[in-house]
Amino acid sequence: MTSDQLSLDELCIDTIRTLSMDAVQRAKSGHPGTPMALAPVAYMLFARAMRHNPKDPDWPDRDRFVLSAGHASMLQYATLYLTGYDFTLEDLENFRQLGSKTPGHPEHGEVPGVEVTTGPLGQGISHAVGFALAERMLAERFNRGQHEIVNHFTYVIASDGDIEEGISSEASSLAGHLGLGKLIVFYDRNHISIEGDTAIALSEDTALRYAAYGWDVQDIEEDISLERLETALATAQGVTDRPSLIVMRTHIAYGAPTKQDTAAAHGSPLGEDEIRATKRFYNFPSEEPFYVPEQALEHGRAALARGAAQQHEWTARFERYRAEHPELASEFERVISRRRPAGWADELPQYPASEKGEATRKSSERVIQWAATKIPMLVGGSADLAPSTLTLIDGAASVDTHTYGGRNLHFGIREHAMGAVVNGLNLHYLRAYGATFLTFSDYMKGAIRLAALMRLPSIFVFTHDSIGLGEDGPTHQPIEHLAHLRATPNISVIRPGDANETALAWRHAIDSTDHPVALILSRQNVPTLDPARIPDDAVERGAYVLDDRPAAAPARQVILIATGSELQIALAAAELLAAEGIAARVVSMPCEDHFAVQPQEYRDSVLPPAVRARVSVEAAATFGWHRWVGELGETVGMENFGASAPAEALYEHFGITAPAVAAAARRSLERAQSN
Repeated sequence: MTSDQLSLDELCIDTIRTLSMDAVQRAKSGHPGTPMALAPVAYMLFARAMRHNPKDPDWPDRDRFVLSAGHASMLQYATLYLTGYDFTLEDLENFRQLGSKTPGHPEHGEVPGVEVTTGPLGQGISHAVGFALAERMLAERFNRGQHEIVNHFTYVIASDGDIEEGISSEASSLAGHLGLGKLIVFYDRNHISIEGDTAIALSEDTALRYAAYGWDVQDIEEDISLERLETALATAQGVTDRPSLIVMRTHIAYGAPTKQDTAAAHGSPLGEDEIRATKRFYNFPSEEPFYVPEQALEHGRAALARGAAQQHEWTARFERYRAEHPELASEFERVISRRRPAGWADELPQYPASEKGEATRKSSERVIQWAATKIPMLVGGSADLAPSTLTLIDGAASVDTHTYGGRNLHFGIREHAMGAVVNGLNLHYLRAYGATFLTFSDYMKGAIRLAALMRLPSIFVFTHDSIGLGEDGPTHQPIEHLAHLRATPNISVIRPGDANETALAWRHAIDSTDHPVALILSRQNVPTLDPARIPDDAVERGAYVLDDRPAAAPARQVILIATGSELQIALAAAELLAAEGIAARVVSMPCEDHFAVQPQEYRDSVLPPAVRARVSVEAAATFGWHRWVGELGETVGMENFGASAPAEALYEHFGITAPAVAAAARRSLERAQSN
C-alpha cells in the first residue's frame, strides 16, 4: 500500500469521525464516541472487504452488515454516505430530525443500506444469526456443484452492551452449535457504558465464553489499523465451520482531548470546543461543520464501481446457473421476490362440524402439513416445545450442525433468541415461524416489537393460550398477554375458535407481506364449527356474526362477543338466553386488530349500535374489551392470575361459564333497558 493510498484511507476514516461528531452536535443528541472509535472498522468493511452495491442495496447475494450497537448509528450513516448510498449531506445534517433518513437508531425499510432495525442491545447480533442461518439454508437449497449463487457473509459490529444482554448469549450459543461459519462479529470492547467503566458490572472473559460456545476467537487488542483488521478478517473468513468473534480494545471518542475513554462521550454531544480540538488532533483539513474533503468522497465512492462489478459478476454467474438449472433459477427468483406460488391457498383445508372437535394447536399442526406442501420455503420450529406446540413439519429433516437442508428448527430453550432468529430468517427470504407457549411470549417481546416496527411477515405461534392449559398453574397460564400483544401496533393477533378459523388464520399469516402475525392456539379441545357458517374473509375482517337469533322485541336483544375456546361458551350461553326469550347474537372476533380498521358500516353490521346490551367473554384479562361492549356492557374474563387445577375446574372457579355469561347478559340488558 502506497503512502498516498494510506493517506486517503485515513482521510476517509477521519471524515466518518468528523461527520459523526458534527451530526450529534447539530442534533444536540446522540452517541459520538463509538463512531469515532469504530470508523476504521466500518470503513474497512464497506470500502474494502464487503461485496455490496450502493446503487442496489437489495442485491440478493450481497454481504450483510448489522450494526448491533445501533446507538452508534452515525457510524453507519456517514459510511453509507461516503461509499455512495442514497444519502445526501443534508440527510446527515438532519440527524435525528422528523422525517429524516437518519433516525436515532438504524431503521430497516426507512434507511437505504440498513439490513435490520437495531438499537435494543443484543437484538442486532441475534437477528444476524438468523441472517447467517438463512444464508446456509438457501445455499443448501439452491447451490449446485460449481454454481454458487448463494455465498455471502454476515458482518456485525457489537458493543459491550450487546454482549451483556442475555439475548445475545442465547443467539450466540445457537450460532456456535449450528456452526455458522459465514457469521463474523467485531466486538468493540471499549470499556465504557452510560454509568461509566464497564468494570462496575462486567468482569467475565468474553473471549473464553465465546470459545466455549464453539466460536473462533481472535483478540487483536488495540491494533485496529486497516492492515490488522484485514488480516483478522481474512483469518475469520477462512474458518468455515464456526462463527468468528474478533475482539478489539477501542477508545471511545478517539482523539477527543478531554473526553476520550470517558462516559461523557457515550451518549452526549462533545461540545463545539472539543470538536474543534479533535479535528486539530486528526489534522483534518477544515474545522467547518460537515466538511467533506473532495478527495475523501472520490476515494470512498470507488465502492460504486467495485460494487457494480461484483453484482455484474454474480448476475453473469446466475445466468449460467439458469442455463443448467432453469426450474431452480425460477424458484430462486420467486423466493427472493417474496412471492407465494400462484394459487397456493386455492384448496384451503376445511373440517366438518364436530362436537368433540380438537385443540386449535392440533388443527394448526394439520394446517402446517398442508401449507408445507404448498410453500417450499416454509420453515420453523419451537423453543424445545414441539411435542406440545405441534409445529414440526412431518417428513422434513431437522436443521442441525452443518446440516442446513432441513425445515425443522430446534431453537432449544431460547425464546429470546428464537424471536430474533425468526425475524432474521424472514428478512432473508424464508417464511419462518417460531413457537412456544403464550406465556413465554414475554421473553420474545423485544423481537416481536421489532418485527412489527420493521413490518416483517414473521409468524409467531403461541399455544396453551389461557387458563385452559390447566394443571401447570398460574406461572404458565397467560392472562395479560393477549392485551399486551394487541396493544402493539402493526401486528395481527389471531385467536381462532376452531379448526376452520385456524386454517384461515394460517392462510393470512403466510399471505402476509407487511406485518407479523401471532397465532394464539388452545391446548384443550374445542368443537369444530360448520365451515358453512364461517365466511372466507373471517380473519381479514376480524369479526363476523356466527349465530343470530330472531328477536321478538328490540329490548330483548344482546350481543355476545367471544374468541378462541370461549366461542363454545358464548354459543351455550345463547341457548340459555333463548330459553328465556332473549335473542343473543354471537360474534366471533378472531382478530380484534383487523376488525378495528374495518369500515364503520361493516362494524355496525356486526355490532349494531342500537343493541347496547353486550358481553365479551375471553379467558384472559378483560383490558381493552370495553371498546366493544361499551359502558352498558359486561366483560367476562380474568381479573387476576390463574391457579393449578384441571381446565374445567378453573373455568368454573373463575366464572367463565355459559351460566355466568348469560347472567352478565341479563345485567347488561337491564342497564340498556333503563337507559
